Amino acid sequence: MKKGTVLIVDDNTTILVALKLLLQPHFKSVKTIENPNLLLSFPNLKEVDVLLLDMNFTKGTNTGNEGLYWFQRIHELAPNTSVVMMTAYGDVELVVKTLKKGATDFVLKPWDNKKLLATVQSAYQLSRSNKEVNSLKENEKNLKSLINAPNTDAIIGQSSAFKAVMSMVEKVAKTDANILITGENGTGKEIIAKKIQALSTRKNNLLISVDLGAIPESLFESELFGHKKGAYTDAIEDRVGKFEIANKGTLFLDEIGNTPIQLQSKLLQVLQNRTITKVGENKQIPIDIRLICATNCNLEQMVADGSFREDLLYRINTIHIELPALRDRKEDIALLTKHYLALFAKKYNKPNIKIHASALQKLEKHTWPGNIRELKHTVERIVILTESMQITSNDIFFKNSKNTRFKEDVTLDEMEKNMIINALEKHDGNMSTAAKQLGITRQTLYNKTKKHLPK
Repeated sequence: MKKGTVLIVDDNTTILVALKLLLQPHFKSVKTIENPNLLLSFPNLKEVDVLLLDMNFTKGTNTGNEGLYWFQRIHELAPNTSVVMMTAYGDVELVVKTLKKGATDFVLKPWDNKKLLATVQSAYQLSRSNKEVNSLKENEKNLKSLINAPNTDAIIGQSSAFKAVMSMVEKVAKTDANILITGENGTGKEIIAKKIQALSTRKNNLLISVDLGAIPESLFESELFGHKKGAYTDAIEDRVGKFEIANKGTLFLDEIGNTPIQLQSKLLQVLQNRTITKVGENKQIPIDIRLICATNCNLEQMVADGSFREDLLYRINTIHIELPALRDRKEDIALLTKHYLALFAKKYNKPNIKIHASALQKLEKHTWPGNIRELKHTVERIVILTESMQITSNDIFFKNSKNTRFKEDVTLDEMEKNMIINALEKHDGNMSTAAKQLGITRQTLYNKTKKHLPK
């Protein structure tokens, strides 16, 4: 199977035709242009693997300066493309100059067909190698975006429920046991996962978070396990999956209860074998990860309903940590409030803002259906809106969806939000069942949840 794209740039039409006839049987695409100025508008120049570039274009000129100029422009526009210089004069000093500036090789006119073909094929291999190395570097560069942002959320508490959770975290953190974290939305499952990573023997390696509910079914394997270029229509380059990126570190699979049943077997196989196979490749790649999963779903009930595999539940559930709702740890509300107050006072340049005891009492009496996340957003809203440096109970109001469900003047967005809340509450957060009730796909429901109920 022919591979690679070659571009020939020369002002001599006869040379262009001859080179194209020579190279076409060996490469997937061979293109030609007579005027180097067309390089600036050449489509997909970065996709060219080898560029054969004449060194002189103006009649009567043999300095090679034109070729050097255009080589430098090509190198700026397509740094991974191999450039082979062509000259009719055999000027050794000129050739050495181009090579020092980064040209891959050179050929002399008139050329020997076998030697030229060997030179271009070698340049092609170098180009592909450069592009693969660049792809790996780009993946490494992108790792920082995969690592969670500095943690501004609080692991604070003095309640017995909170202390029991932290005691469990400290016991299991230094092991490699698989951990399942459960709890209502907003209870801080990802924060606890970060804490486990920070206390673990893998703390100097990556913690990669994957929101399984946000991955379309068609991209599930590609996102988690990676793919090879050409594995499917949109696979225009190799991709490293999240499992491979997390190697030697910790992989946090959030919303695991939303994994479609037909994809759970693929996830189970990887966790059992501790190897991955990229889409479009047969090679098995060993992985060494510490696995932490989280969900707000009742997985035992889902097993009974047939929507979650029992063997997958056993695999991820070596240690189970259940996070308490904020209403069950009221002693911690004042501590958390003061933490977020200090955080947002600094963010919004209100360093002297205080909170009155009556305001804290009002916060403590609230049921907090959104848990810590709701408290955090409530404090931020108060800090933004208050014009006083003293927050009182009058400054505190809550967004109670139940009070707006049947209002006649409700907007379409509010109606959609309330319908989603109702469906999720009815089905205990099970996205698939809620989506079925609403008559939409699970992916559509997930996207709307992200819009109306942001974390």
